[in-house]
Amino acid sequence: MTRWQNGRIATDLRPRLIDAVFYALCAAFAAVTALTSTLLPHRAWGAIAWIGYAAGAALVLLGARRLVVWLLFAGTALLPLLVESVQRASGRAGRAQEEVLVVEHMGDRLLHTGTPYLSPAAIASLPPDERLLGYAPYQPGMAVFGLPRAAFGQAWWTDARVWFFAATLLCLVYSLRLLNARTHRLTQAVAVLPLCTLTLATGGDDLPVLALCVLALALASRDRFVAAGVAVGLAGALKLFALPVALVLLVLALPPLARALRFAAFAFGIPLAALAPALIVDADAFIENAIRFPSGHGLVTSPAQSPLPGHLIATAFPAGRTIALALLLLAGAVIAYRLYRRPPRTAAAAALFTAAGLTAAIMLTPTTRFGYLLYPAAFLAYWWDQRRQPSDGHVDEPRQV
Repeated sequence: MTRWQNGRIATDLRPRLIDAVFYALCAAFAAVTALTSTLLPHRAWGAIAWIGYAAGAALVLLGARRLVVWLLFAGTALLPLLVESVQRASGRAGRAQEEVLVVEHMGDRLLHTGTPYLSPAAIASLPPDERLLGYAPYQPGMAVFGLPRAAFGQAWWTDARVWFFAATLLCLVYSLRLLNARTHRLTQAVAVLPLCTLTLATGGDDLPVLALCVLALALASRDRFVAAGVAVGLAGALKLFALPVALVLLVLALPPLARALRFAAFAFGIPLAALAPALIVDADAFIENAIRFPSGHGLVTSPAQSPLPGHLIATAFPAGRTIALALLLLAGAVIAYRLYRRPPRTAAAAALFTAAGLTAAIMLTPTTRFGYLLYPAAFLAYWWDQRRQPSDGHVDEPRQV
């Protein structure tokens, strides 16, 4: 065997070894989750997912890297989701995270009252141990995923997670088709990373938002900014996590101004249009659910208290919340200045900016969760796969101040 052949075999084997180690670590995480998690839906996920990850680690060494990714998506996200949704429909408790119930309640309220939100008075009238589930800290569009159960009753296929999965899969497949280039790490980040598969199987509300944002980036990479505005606008109608993506893509759309305005009309117009009915029916209910509660000023304290720097600072010092918010504003100013001085000229660069901004926000916000890190993880994977793609004639020059 020649030296060239030896080198080629080593080059071909290296990425498979990296994937095998990654899947083995995922299997270990799932197994530990199954054995130690205090959350029953997470334990149920881990009991199934560790087998899928372990099998993937073995199969990837045989060479079918891309096929293994989709098999893992089925085995570590879809299969646990279906098992838990079927068990839940049959009456078994502890087979869904609270956000699934919240979204389904939103759909029921939207269908019967015209708004997915309870008023502060209605929340206060609930028994103390039920008030947390009375809150819906999402944008009004999220209620759409709760409409099947509201309209057709309890069944495995009316579980909100089934529709989260369907929306995520459609957006992901279309995004990969648009990119038509290296997408292995991006696919892994959205379809295999435990942050995503665990979330999709047990809760899932973040995955359609993330998938729509990835789709917006993919459309922008093809210079389809109106369609990108629609995609990120739909994401913004579900959750405000899409707002940083919309702002960075707005900068990417410049110049010309006309293209940026067309993008902005959909990127920001769709969330506003989705919000209008809720504001007309009961504006104070929206403010209590989507603003006061997430910011820590609602009738009930938000459970998003992961021990990240912002939360630790907020709880360690008398003026800790003010300090954390000041650091968050400082980080935002630095990123905005960088965005102004060297605006992104490719969708990959936009993804990197978005990952940096969301990481700063997640780390420094006083009320946050580890699970939100799935957003910057996916955007970093997008950047990694697409960073060498052409810039469509744009030159990344610093602006003069």
